[in-house]
Amino acid sequence: GGTGGRGVDQPGNGPPGAKKNGMAGRKIEYWVIPPGADGEFVAHRGEVLQTYENAYDPACPVVRMDEQPVQLIGETRVPIPATKEHPERVDYEYERKGTASIFMFAEPLSGFRQATARPRRTKDDWAQEVAHLLDTRYAGVERITLVCDNLNTHTKGAFYEAFPPDKAREYVRRIDFIYTPKHGSWLNVAECELSCLTSQCLKDRRIGDLATLQAEIAAWSIRVNEKQRAVDWQFTIDKARVKLKRLYPKI
Repeated sequence: GGTGGRGVDQPGNGPPGAKKNGMAGRKIEYWVIPPGADGEFVAHRGEVLQTYENAYDPACPVVRMDEQPVQLIGETRVPIPATKEHPERVDYEYERKGTASIFMFAEPLSGFRQATARPRRTKDDWAQEVAHLLDTRYAGVERITLVCDNLNTHTKGAFYEAFPPDKAREYVRRIDFIYTPKHGSWLNVAECELSCLTSQCLKDRRIGDLATLQAEIAAWSIRVNEKQRAVDWQFTIDKARVKLKRLYPKI
């Protein structure tokens, strides 16, 4: 595993992706474990960490993005409102309403987050979300650096499947892509932000339709942006060379 950072108001133990499962007489911790000595992993990790160490440049902002599926769950009975005597009462029974995908974009050095949701997570959906950011928040900058994982939908070609060639080229030339290594998605700050969103907005709630999900996560984005919450990212290149020394090929 590894250690990165999290939103400063996000509680928790361990790096993104770590899960604990208590069982009778034993405990299991699930980690995203990098491979053994691997030059490709080290190279991509170094590129990501170097990007994080660069000073803030409003003319070429660094944007992190990640996405996650969400189960839409509806109520089968109307909940009983809370009173002074008892909390809100929700029936155990629920109804599955399909799935959606949340797209998270984060620019921690400026305190900006944007969370949106779509019914699917195809190449077209991803390209449309990135293009929307380029046309709105980043319309006045020539280029952005986009940090994302190496999912097969996160490609330059996705823009050519979503837009005419001239428009696709216009978007692609404005993006410097930085990909996290395989087994290294925990290096993406946007994954930390998705963890914050889940715990602060979605945990222990039933949301049964896409429109409600979009409204709720948009409200979360606005609240977090108003606070301009920082990210305490502590995993540097120098620390990586010590803590994950075993990943470097032997010369």
